[in-house]
Amino acid sequence: MSLAPQFAGHRWGANSAPHVLEVYLDYVCPFSAKIYKKLRSEVLPFIDQNYPGKVQFIFRQQVQPWHPFSTIVHEAAIAVERLDPSKFFVFSDKLFEVQKQYYDESLQNLTRAQIYESLAGHVSEIGISSNDFLSLLHIPVAAKSEESRNAGNKITNELKWHIKLGRQTGIHVSPTTLFDGIIDNDISSGWTLDQWKEWLAKKVV
Repeated sequence: MSLAPQFAGHRWGANSAPHVLEVYLDYVCPFSAKIYKKLRSEVLPFIDQNYPGKVQFIFRQQVQPWHPFSTIVHEAAIAVERLDPSKFFVFSDKLFEVQKQYYDESLQNLTRAQIYESLAGHVSEIGISSNDFLSLLHIPVAAKSEESRNAGNKITNELKWHIKLGRQTGIHVSPTTLFDGIIDNDISSGWTLDQWKEWLAKKVV
């Protein structure tokens, strides 16, 4: 349930709320999109109205390697948070909205730099400088292969934090939901608001 201070933008609700709902999500996973959209549009507003101050929601980054471009999209979200934490959820909304643009079949013939440029277009839509965004994700090109460092970009170490947390917690797939630190495998991405209401009534005290 820990959340490093630099990732405070991943939290919805007050950090003093006694209950914590965490969902591990992959931006290019269709099931992650389904549960995220339901949470944002219906479940979290319901919690805010009916359980004020009792539940906080934490977005957990779950990069799944069988979606090879997932890393790049998650880097983009972390870069946005670095530039403006208040825009993290707004940008996450956008990423799930345009999710299919970042599926394997859509990106197969693009370079990593070209994908960053595509993501920068969505960043500018939410009022963040695309130049500042791209500077965080830039990877310098080595003049000679023997001079290559393989150090990643300015977001790499932050991405590592999220990946280490998921591995340490034993998360394998997305979406995976935890409540007060315990994985709840009964929760489905296909749940209706009524199913969420029934579940919350049993969990929130």
